[in-house]
Amino acid sequence: MTRKVYRLSPKAGSMNNLNLEEENIQAPGPDEVAVDIKAVGLNFADISAILGLYRAIPKGSFIPGLEYCGIVTGTGSGVSDFKTGDRVMGITRFGGYVSQITIPHHYLTKMRDDWSFQDGAAYLVQALTAYYALVKLAAIEPNQTVLIQSAAGGVGILANRLAKKYNAYTIGTIGSASKTDILRKEGYDEVIVRSENFRDDLKKVLGKRQLNIVLESIGGQVLKDSFRLMAVEGRMIVYGAASFMPHGSRPNYFKLLPLYLKRPMIDPIKLTEWNKSVMGFNLIHLYEQRDSLKKYLQHLEQLDIGKPYIGHTFPFSELKEGLKLLQSGKTTGKVVITLD
Repeated sequence: MTRKVYRLSPKAGSMNNLNLEEENIQAPGPDEVAVDIKAVGLNFADISAILGLYRAIPKGSFIPGLEYCGIVTGTGSGVSDFKTGDRVMGITRFGGYVSQITIPHHYLTKMRDDWSFQDGAAYLVQALTAYYALVKLAAIEPNQTVLIQSAAGGVGILANRLAKKYNAYTIGTIGSASKTDILRKEGYDEVIVRSENFRDDLKKVLGKRQLNIVLESIGGQVLKDSFRLMAVEGRMIVYGAASFMPHGSRPNYFKLLPLYLKRPMIDPIKLTEWNKSVMGFNLIHLYEQRDSLKKYLQHLEQLDIGKPYIGHTFPFSELKEGLKLLQSGKTTGKVVITLD
């Protein structure tokens, strides 16, 4: 059997190194499941991996992609929780830009009957990111105030829904006023269009409220201002740095270097004086924590934050166009790639 794949060759470092190829696929092993993929979710981590800015990437040639959705076409002898014909969604530590995948059954979960394949491909990475940031690390409590950067993205939309399950007061930031309506429809209490006046704008919308939690994915001065305005016992969760995202086919290190050198530096000793916390995480490092991931997904199902918001879809043949749109920062919600 053969499958279609988008492979980076000879290695990461440029979008031009990502090419559509055909290769053989093996039958599933004893604890594996074969899936005919119907949709693939795109993530900013994919772009970082493709451009060689992601430390966790494999050396040499590899297939990017972290999440997908499809139909089970075969199971190994040791698999009892899935059968041929099941509709499933799954995650993988790279290898998701493919038409078929063979993967250990631990990384699959059955999809709801009323969800489309696009819904399934758009959910896991964003939902787990929002959950791990808000519930596990930030330890959100009822009625707290939460600032969510990149609020119109896939993570931002689900993070707001999740925060609302705790009756949180949510403030969303966006880079363009054109995304304001989406945030209002999603139930954000306040919306800030990021500008040079970000700190003043944040102080204004906070009023007398304490800023308890910040979901940070921008970096630079925005991170610095948000941290300064956090209340005592405030917790900042860092899971991205959009200000470092290149907009070309390859990184321009001459432009990135000044940003890196000017990045905010937070003194750990000062943290004890201020009684604030800064925590960071990368979801890919949780890949081996299968029991934890299962537990998080079970809690998410109980919370029922709804279907993901899909803003853009592209056919598999135009996957690179989808990546370029995501890279531009002009997207809303999730970018999904569809397969026949």
